[in-house]
Amino acid sequence: MNVRMRGPLGTGLALSLLATPAFAQGQKIDGADTAWMIVATGIVLMMTLPGLALFYAGMVRKKNVLATMAQSLAATALVSILWVIVGYSLAFSGSGALIGNLDRVFLHGVGMDSISPLAPTIPEALFMLYQMTFAIITVALVAGSVADRMRFSAFLAFSALWLLVVYVPIAHWVWGNGFLGAAGLLDFAGGTVVHVNAGIAGLVAALVLGARRGYGSENLAPFDLSMAVVGTGLLWIGWFGFNGGSALGANARAVMAITATHLAACAGALTWTALEWKLRGKPSVLGMISGAVAGLGTITPASGFVLPWHGLVIGMVAGAVCYWACTAVKLRFKYDDSLDVFGVHGIGGVTGTLLCGVFAAAAVSVSPATPKGLPGLLEGHPMQLLIQLLGVAVTALWCGLATYGLLRLVGALFPLRASPEDEVIGLDVSLHGEALQ
Repeated sequence: MNVRMRGPLGTGLALSLLATPAFAQGQKIDGADTAWMIVATGIVLMMTLPGLALFYAGMVRKKNVLATMAQSLAATALVSILWVIVGYSLAFSGSGALIGNLDRVFLHGVGMDSISPLAPTIPEALFMLYQMTFAIITVALVAGSVADRMRFSAFLAFSALWLLVVYVPIAHWVWGNGFLGAAGLLDFAGGTVVHVNAGIAGLVAALVLGARRGYGSENLAPFDLSMAVVGTGLLWIGWFGFNGGSALGANARAVMAITATHLAACAGALTWTALEWKLRGKPSVLGMISGAVAGLGTITPASGFVLPWHGLVIGMVAGAVCYWACTAVKLRFKYDDSLDVFGVHGIGGVTGTLLCGVFAAAAVSVSPATPKGLPGLLEGHPMQLLIQLLGVAVTALWCGLATYGLLRLVGALFPLRASPEDEVIGLDVSLHGEALQ
């Protein structure tokens, strides 16, 4: 979101907000911006339900389809309530370098006319809801790494703790007046907050839980790739709200972000397909949708800072790098990241965040807060790439350590993993007492 309004705040803006009151005085809610953000909020929520639910469920075995969908549904309900109670307040209230404050607990003070200084042309309640959808999908993404084997009770406990201990602080650091935003990190819509975060957490969770029963020796082929294709389409459309909505208004920057996003998805899909066709002899449907999602995730941090042709280049890089991560790297290190959350979102998030520091075009980010825009390496600002690297490193370090600690804590209270018998039967029946007919 612009530098922001939602996302990288830039040193000057971050300092000016230290004295900003809870209500943005003299600001007026804009009808067009509000209408667009209502739409964007709806389609970003659609990314989790039904988008991610279908995408993930189509790639697991038939006996785990309902259990996989249940994780997306549960994440939506659980995160929404925790976000309203305390998550939003800690992420987007106050001006602390590390965490926000409790001014907005249970949405205290969020009235009909209140406006957040981070989104001065839309109602604060709408800003809160929009940010909620980002928190929801980030938690739901992590589940893909432990598909087919994590117990539902453990997933619920872990999700609640992870939201508050990992996601909320990092969202504050980058988008809520925290130290990474103040340092100048450019992350328009979630390269660090969403994708690096989910990817690292997924990798750690996959390593802690261990590989699926039969991994490497049994056929773990997807149940129904047609479901995954439909899910990809919903994710693709929703990403227009994810990235375009991060402009926090109906403006030219939103259009530029959407254009770069679409081109990156197209380039990612075609690049992955070409590589697979060349190296494996046939272009798979799974490869095409994986490449599209890789392009979408990789362009996310850069979408509101780069030109459309940059999105095309970033998508091509995403297709190649994420293909390599999901094949050669995964095979070399033999970890079972079930649905390639680390390979697609983690590696894609790192790649996109760094490429943002290379391609950022000052003309795209010109605003009252940044009248000269925010240039990257190619426009003579090499320091931006170092700032991007710092953001990736800090996010990955905190997420990795905290995720490991939280999994160990939850594991001391509940079994993290389903029993071998339950895995053989399938989680649909063993954990939920239901099955597809």
